[in-house]
Amino acid sequence: MKITVLMTRDNFTKSQLDSLAQLGTIVFTTSKKEMTVQEIISLTKDSDILVADPDNFGGFEKAKERLTAVMETLPHLKGIALSTTSFGWIDLDYCKKRSILVSNIPGYSRESVAEHTLALLLCTAKKILVTDRKTQKDAYELQMGFELKGKILGIIGVGNIGSRTAELGKAIGMNVVGFNRTAKTVPGVEMISLEELLKKSDAIAIHTTHEPANENLIGEKELRSVKNGVIFVNTADRTVINEEAMAKALISKQVAGYAFEAEDLKTGPLATLENAVALKGFGWYTKEAIERLIQILVDSVVAHAAGKPINLVVVK
Repeated sequence: MKITVLMTRDNFTKSQLDSLAQLGTIVFTTSKKEMTVQEIISLTKDSDILVADPDNFGGFEKAKERLTAVMETLPHLKGIALSTTSFGWIDLDYCKKRSILVSNIPGYSRESVAEHTLALLLCTAKKILVTDRKTQKDAYELQMGFELKGKILGIIGVGNIGSRTAELGKAIGMNVVGFNRTAKTVPGVEMISLEELLKKSDAIAIHTTHEPANENLIGEKELRSVKNGVIFVNTADRTVINEEAMAKALISKQVAGYAFEAEDLKTGPLATLENAVALKGFGWYTKEAIERLIQILVDSVVAHAAGKPINLVVVK
């Protein structure tokens, strides 16, 4: 059995490497840098199991098409272990057609991303990042923010991470409402419709899953209904919000600030707007989260090899 790991060896402890070595031939990449599709194809040739990480594909926004091109060259591929919670960057329909089992890494970054979201909510409400960027350009300007205590925090996607963001929001005195596509009860969160959430919230955090069904969930119609001066934080997926519509809302000040994570920070309708704070995605990148991620990943690879996969996204 050949297992190709699109990550470097130094991500793993000795005991984890020993566990993998017992499964067959293990091949690692030598760098996190973006590789060409042909380079990845050469490395993964004859693989039975693939550990896929977006870095070698050039990031989430480039990975889907490139990963599919690699899978098409692997006739014996039976399983893919994603190194992320997100699975929107793999073509699940293609995997279903070929009965390729796909696993992800659930739960590992819950605390890290929720804390990161709270930090961005605070930064956006207090205009900390906007002020810092102006200061770095020798253009400091005193800008008025607002307090989060007593305000309404709306969470779109009250799953593993969203529920923890709710707890943190409540801890600083916010009142929390939530919307989820599938009905659920979350302690301390008033579950309401998306329409109600948009109208009531002073701050909105997006924690949806990364999948096509959530693309353009919030567009021009939805943004017209929000409170004047609302702030948004999106650590989930930039495609959830229609950026043309968000740009208009930011320019009109209907939305006071929008913090989001993306791969491409230089193009698009938000690129030049002062109150749109774009960041590379790094909320998940903490010592504790990475330790959890790697162990879950190793366990998933071992389970794939044993024919008893865990943490499945696509079920055979």
